[in-house]
Amino acid sequence: MPIPFPSDEWIKALKDQLNDSPSYAEIAKNWEGDFYFQIDWPSGAPPTLLYIDLWHGKCRDAFQVTEAATHKPAFRLSAPFDNFSRVIKGELDPLQAMVTGKIRVQGNMVMLMKNIPTVLEFVRVCQQVDSTFPLLP
Repeated sequence: MPIPFPSDEWIKALKDQLNDSPSYAEIAKNWEGDFYFQIDWPSGAPPTLLYIDLWHGKCRDAFQVTEAATHKPAFRLSAPFDNFSRVIKGELDPLQAMVTGKIRVQGNMVMLMKNIPTVLEFVRVCQQVDSTFPLLP
């Protein structure tokens, strides 16, 4: 059954997919870093914030942030809902989106660029989550 993106249920399903993926475990074995994904809505509604903690090929935690954040993640990726959903659907290259500002990166961009295989495998696993996307006006 499709899981709505973005939601707590979706990010937890992604956690399970990452932890079940031998290819992600191998490719990301040296990765250390956590993220906020900030999804901005065209309606002007408050952004949706998802947290994910990635450590040596495993996802240690993942949840939708509902209160003032107590984490200080290494990265924050911010983008309009449409850009995130297009990446997850495979319609927008994630690296091109980051380089062109369609997805804004706060954190060590050099570290991301040095770990392109990890970034691409992470996105590939995101694309495996059976997702549904809200229709926007």
